Amino acid sequence: MVKVENLIKNYGTVPALKGISFNVKQGEIIGLLGPNGAGKTTTMRILSGFMPASSGTAEINGLEIHENPLAAKKMIGYLPENPPLYTEMRVKDYLVFTAELKGVERKKIPGRLDYVLESAGLKDRRNYIIGKLSKGYRQRVGIAMALINDPALMILDEPTIGLDPNQIIEIRSLIKNLAGSRTIILSTHILPEVSQTCQRVIIIAQGQIAAQDTHEGLQKLASGKTRIILKTQGRQNDACSLVMRIPGVNDAVIKNDYIEITADSGVTITPEIARILVNSAIDIIELKTEIATLEEIFHKITLEEKL
Repeated sequence: MVKVENLIKNYGTVPALKGISFNVKQGEIIGLLGPNGAGKTTTMRILSGFMPASSGTAEINGLEIHENPLAAKKMIGYLPENPPLYTEMRVKDYLVFTAELKGVERKKIPGRLDYVLESAGLKDRRNYIIGKLSKGYRQRVGIAMALINDPALMILDEPTIGLDPNQIIEIRSLIKNLAGSRTIILSTHILPEVSQTCQRVIIIAQGQIAAQDTHEGLQKLASGKTRIILKTQGRQNDACSLVMRIPGVNDAVIKNDYIEITADSGVTITPEIARILVNSAIDIIELKTEIATLEEIFHKITLEEKL
């Protein structure tokens, strides 16, 4: 679907992208994650055809975007961080106008208008003046604008920035509902945005890809170790001694009312912990594997990239 190879972008002598490469499959929701200034927006603008790369290639369905800009743009719906909305226009008139600009056949425009109004939750706002809508509804208009030409690929740059918590939940739900046959690349620096919306994560730091994987894959990459929390009914010292005998366990430390166990990543160890403690008549209150949060993963990976 999308193929990016060795993409480089320089602003004068300042490198913004330093040879990034990645692929996106049809129907995937990909999160492009990174701190401000990492190169996310530059990547989005190149993929959407609004900016040339200094070198490298970006393809959508086999078409090189800058060699075939008109054909490629017909397959792309782009929502920039600040959507170019005409606030004095009514919602339906603006969407018809953008459909005409994007080359949608005139006979298809009424059907596309009804579809995007329904998909973006704007049916009851079709006659509203855009400038009188809330920020959340204006963002819905921006998404409808990106959707009006029935794109195979949607590129959304910071789609929930500036929204209140309820609006954020609504927009995230809308984005997930738009996926399926449609591919979505979502750029953000908001970590929950990725973990709650995207199937795969690409982390950009200082113009380079620091990591790309599923959330679960990034957990293994970032930690290299599994953290297990154990609570027992007393006998903590005995429990520590027994656990340390298990192959793959690196450490077992008593911390107040629980024991923190560190084990090799990829080793399923909790059943053996339970077995050895039960056989020693030590009552288990809680035994769970701790999952690294995306915040912890992001901090570790981007920090290492700076070193």
